[in-house]
Amino acid sequence: MRLLRNLAALAAGLLFGLGLIVSGMADPAKVLGFLDLAGQWDPSLALVMGGAIAIGLPAFTLARKRQRTLLGEPMQLPTARTIDRRLVLGSLLFGIGWGIAGICPGPALVLLGMASGKGLAFVLAMVAGMLLFRWNERFWAK
Repeated sequence: MRLLRNLAALAAGLLFGLGLIVSGMADPAKVLGFLDLAGQWDPSLALVMGGAIAIGLPAFTLARKRQRTLLGEPMQLPTARTIDRRLVLGSLLFGIGWGIAGICPGPALVLLGMASGKGLAFVLAMVAGMLLFRWNERFWAK
């Protein structure tokens, strides 16, 4: 069962990465063009996001009704519903990083796999941010 679960995860990751490449989401210039509302705005990624929402919404609706995944694992969906300071600050940091680099975590891993220097720099900065967050959480928990 473990092998099947790992193969399913690999297939899902490959499909997701291929989708990012085909849609242009792994191209920082295309993403920045989408985010440039005051300049030469490229609305094509809005269609990509709309398509993702159109597929994801019914899938998550069905998943919420299940106790187990198709592979028999316990269903683990997010349960948090509150909007707090941590969520807002994290969202702002994510958006600022996305706006500056034109890269978010999924496409960063695709770029890293394509041996992109930008992808490597982003992933290193992302890991450093995760480590800083973990340290901060431990520091304030004391």
